[in-house]
Amino acid sequence: MRWGLRSRGPGAAAVAVARSRWGPPWSPRLPPVRAASGAGDLAASPDRGRYRDTVLLPRTAFPMRLPGRRQPDTELEIQQKCGFSELYSWQRERKVKTEFCLHDGPPYANGDPHVGHALNKILKDIANRYHMMRGSKIHFVPGWDCHGLPIEIKVLSELGGKAQNLSVMEIREKARSFAQAAIEKQKSAFIRWGIMADWNNCYYTFDGKYEAKQLRLFYQMYDKGLVYRSYKPVFWSPSSRTALAEAELEYNPEHASRSVYVTFPLRTPPLKLASLLDGAAPVSVLVWTTQPWTVPANQAVCYSPQSRYAVVKCSTSGDRYIVAADKVTSLASTLDTTFEVISTFSGIDLEGGACGHPLIPDKVSPLLPATHVTVAQGTGLVHTAPAHGMEDYGVAAQHSLPVDCSVDEGGIFTAAAGPELESKAVLEEGTDEVIKMLQSVKSLLKEETLIHSYPYDWRTKQPVIIRASKQWFVKISDIKPAAQEALKTVKFIPATALNTMADMLERRPYWCISRQRAWGVPIPVFHHRARDECLISSQTVEHIAKLVEQHGSDVWWTLPPEQLLPKEVLSQLGGPDGLEYLPGQDILDIWFDSGTSWSCVLPGAEQRADLYLEGRDQLGGWFQSSLLTSIAARKKAPFRTVMVHGFTLGEKGEKMSKSLGNVLDPDVIISGGQDQIAEPPYGVDVLRWWVAASNIFTEVTLGPSALSAARDDINKLRNTLRFLLGNVAGFTPETDSVPVDSMYLIDQYMLHLLQGLASKVTDAYKQYDFGKVVRLLQAFYTRELSNFYFSIIKDRLYCEKEDDPKRRSCQTALAQILDVLVRAFAPILPHLAEEVFQHLPYGTEPKSVFRTGWISTSSIWKKPGLEEAVESACAMRDSFLGSIPGRNAAEYEVTIVIEPGLLFEIIEMLQAEETSSASQLSELTMASQCTLLAQEPRQRPADVTELAGTFLIDLEGGDIREECSYKVLVTRATKEKCPRCWRHTAELAGALCPRCAGVVGGA
Repeated sequence: MRWGLRSRGPGAAAVAVARSRWGPPWSPRLPPVRAASGAGDLAASPDRGRYRDTVLLPRTAFPMRLPGRRQPDTELEIQQKCGFSELYSWQRERKVKTEFCLHDGPPYANGDPHVGHALNKILKDIANRYHMMRGSKIHFVPGWDCHGLPIEIKVLSELGGKAQNLSVMEIREKARSFAQAAIEKQKSAFIRWGIMADWNNCYYTFDGKYEAKQLRLFYQMYDKGLVYRSYKPVFWSPSSRTALAEAELEYNPEHASRSVYVTFPLRTPPLKLASLLDGAAPVSVLVWTTQPWTVPANQAVCYSPQSRYAVVKCSTSGDRYIVAADKVTSLASTLDTTFEVISTFSGIDLEGGACGHPLIPDKVSPLLPATHVTVAQGTGLVHTAPAHGMEDYGVAAQHSLPVDCSVDEGGIFTAAAGPELESKAVLEEGTDEVIKMLQSVKSLLKEETLIHSYPYDWRTKQPVIIRASKQWFVKISDIKPAAQEALKTVKFIPATALNTMADMLERRPYWCISRQRAWGVPIPVFHHRARDECLISSQTVEHIAKLVEQHGSDVWWTLPPEQLLPKEVLSQLGGPDGLEYLPGQDILDIWFDSGTSWSCVLPGAEQRADLYLEGRDQLGGWFQSSLLTSIAARKKAPFRTVMVHGFTLGEKGEKMSKSLGNVLDPDVIISGGQDQIAEPPYGVDVLRWWVAASNIFTEVTLGPSALSAARDDINKLRNTLRFLLGNVAGFTPETDSVPVDSMYLIDQYMLHLLQGLASKVTDAYKQYDFGKVVRLLQAFYTRELSNFYFSIIKDRLYCEKEDDPKRRSCQTALAQILDVLVRAFAPILPHLAEEVFQHLPYGTEPKSVFRTGWISTSSIWKKPGLEEAVESACAMRDSFLGSIPGRNAAEYEVTIVIEPGLLFEIIEMLQAEETSSASQLSELTMASQCTLLAQEPRQRPADVTELAGTFLIDLEGGDIREECSYKVLVTRATKEKCPRCWRHTAELAGALCPRCAGVVGGA
């Protein structure tokens, strides 16, 4: 039977007040324990010499706090004593049916460990430890991303001017040493954070075996036609002198561009407009661009066939221009003039027209239709330079326009740009010169500064350009449909991340995977000395892969070309003396590097991870490159679930930076700084609690107040654990436990709540909602335990005989609570969990929470009817406690009057006799005596306080609904105070109450 009870009396309003005033156990702020029973305050009693030794106070060596260095020092001891370093290997050797695979996205090996690393690695470790405790074998191989531009730039910048004279191999050797040093620093930190892994078997993208698999996967994609070489415009970093992928860009919203309005004289009128323009004054096409330096490379002017255009006459100069009809008014305002509209026409009527190039005499720029042209900005006509624009390149391909690039790797105009521009940087003096040239030929109508979002190199923080060059690409268009379908089968946490990743994938035109640097995996292709030919085959790539597998990718630069080719291929090419092919100098994009990690790390033929867990920037980075390479190779995603977290910020939501002085070093958080008053040692469990408690799906803030709050939370938890440990002293679960049905109802009620907690915590872990786990635990150990249960059971624990069934009932509940609680927070706070296990007063083997499984509960704990019974009594209790704020409940007697019916039957479960000082109802109310009546007493003391209320009892299903009235009558206790238990239950002053007399006399 399930009782649905709703209080309508004053008791419900007093619940929060009454519970909060009892505080956590053994807290410095706790009022004397007499509020519950008085026994806990015996140290202050004049009779302490007489009865102190008869009271069963908690006994445990588990400390309430670990101040100063004791916290980090204890954690290190726990790691040693409990075998943290062997735990991963131990669990791999278990014979279990299920496996949980979390594929570690490789952190970049170019710096010290930081709080972003801590957020990521701790989240992964919580997930792994939970699944391990649930009985799964964990597959988790830590890895590092070791190649690429950021490491190379860091190494070269440290060398200064000496860097210019380094050979490729010298750069590679220094980059490798730098990466190895960073890996060791990070690995040491991850171990200190308690991250469970086999740290002797990690994966590194500069390992020969890893590189060889990557080369084989590259060829597999090439052989399918998914990788090709082409001359195309790509994002190019002049500061890094290499092509970049979109994932290597960051956008500066405050970039200032010099935008210009430029005229292109109409040389060949479109056929449909010939009669309109014939014999009239000259007409120019007006364009707008934010990249003036690209005007010399112009090959066409594009228009929108669907838009309307106008021929306008400028009132200031009398010149005539063609512009979008919708832009006439705004353009006139921008140019500080007025326009007279001569005529309007459809964009399609511009077909067949051509303009003269403003800077190159006799060069023709045809008018061409294009779908990317809009009238949202500019003039409705778009200057088109195929070498410097993705969409421009598409127009060039469709209309067979030249894609000539006169800008070199450093962003400098070459001789092909002409003597006026040669050797000038396109984003600096080159732009100045182009604008001057436009002014000199009177093609510049206006220049203005535009502040807008513009792509920058993610490492040098310098602006990039779009520049045509020969690069290697992945044919995204062939992979995209299958990738989009595969994403539909993947669970994303949070769900909105799916849309973000799908949108990024949809907008991605192609993936440039070649880089013009030294530190990386070579693209295994040979180029002909004289002809634009490439040599690549399954034979050549497999030969190179075997060499790389044995010796690493350095062989590409250290071995002569003839040794890089298999003998049969070499003989076909004329032998060593006749070889006309040289190894290419491009390396693979590091996103291809790390994106192929699934093929090197994931186990078995299925090779799919249960979870990928990284920061949200990886939606366009590692998540996407992993998906694309996996789809290309085997038409399925490498992950079943993708979890995305935010970035770490300072306490006020500001970005962490050295200049602001808000960068927090995890090592300083854990071990303390030089000034341990200003930077105290918190230990790693505080860091782990902060991670778990944070809303990780937004930006995660961290600062002194957040760390202090996390420490306070853990100290409250320690306080609860100490109470539990102290009160199961002398209790052996195997022999002393009381069967559930024989336990006190309040103890059964706590097991009922405990089962609910275990179920909710388990479900939250399943959903990777670690913040919910923290909230559930906090609510339980604060509200249900410290503020409620502990406050009412102290008399039973401290003052009953040690082996009294009532006390053993309570200890049975406490032991179960302790076990569930410790297992519930163990994945988050592994050091504290193991510390508790070391202090258990009864034996468990092995003495490790992680080697003994997950939470274990029993279905017989679930008793919803009991829950309603206890909670209805709690409402009456809280009415009583709310009427005596700040007073000792043991100084009062309570009479509860309930009209006959369901509610009376429910409360009668807690007190069968009419009046009692030892009933479960008197324990629950904490009064010295309780009386339960079906009608009001005929006589009342003059000082009685009367409280009234009603309950709506709703039996399950709503078949029976009954509103029951109750009254709570509160009077001062009539009996004397017992010097042992401090309850007013003694017949004579100074004498023991009957219960205490029996315990002491029988001791």
